[in-house]
Amino acid sequence: MPPLLHPFYPVVPDINWLVRLVPLGVKTIQLRLKDEPAGEVKRQIEMAIAICDRHDCTLIINDYWREAIELGGGFIHLGQEDLAIADLEKIRNAGIRFGLSTHSHEELDIALAVKPDYVALGPIWETSLKKMKWQPQGLERLKDWAQKSPVPVVAIGGITLERAPKTLTTGAMSIAVVTDIVFHANPEQRVRDWLNLINK
Repeated sequence: MPPLLHPFYPVVPDINWLVRLVPLGVKTIQLRLKDEPAGEVKRQIEMAIAICDRHDCTLIINDYWREAIELGGGFIHLGQEDLAIADLEKIRNAGIRFGLSTHSHEELDIALAVKPDYVALGPIWETSLKKMKWQPQGLERLKDWAQKSPVPVVAIGGITLERAPKTLTTGAMSIAVVTDIVFHANPEQRVRDWLNLINK
């Protein structure tokens, strides 16, 4: 049985990025749409599902659990705020798997209580993507999370290709990567470099 998530897990802001990166051999990707009209959200999710199906890539839809149910998505990611309002019974009844963000032991307990398919811990390093109230978690806490959690752990936040080998030694199943791809001068080559590293 293949692993739940590929060790390299890019997180991209729109369908254009997904179109560019999935054909390179990416096997897990998250579509993290923000501030789009409802019709555009559905259009992009539909396209993403089709592309990922074609390339045998696991698509994870950020936040939009209702649209995932309606359009046949198989996996979603929720933040702690989203978890408070999501209908987990509906999500489970639709056969959709889900991962949850965590930033503290309290949030980990909240997440594990609802039996997610994975938990994400971040930021591991300082990240420039968004202002966060959480201090960098570091590799020791990531290792602790990976040892204590009964479900796979995803590392996220400030992780570059150069930091990846140390990150993978912690026991985390997967590394979610945002800025090291979307802000890179040559994103496609950076993805190839990530895949080469992971697949060695």
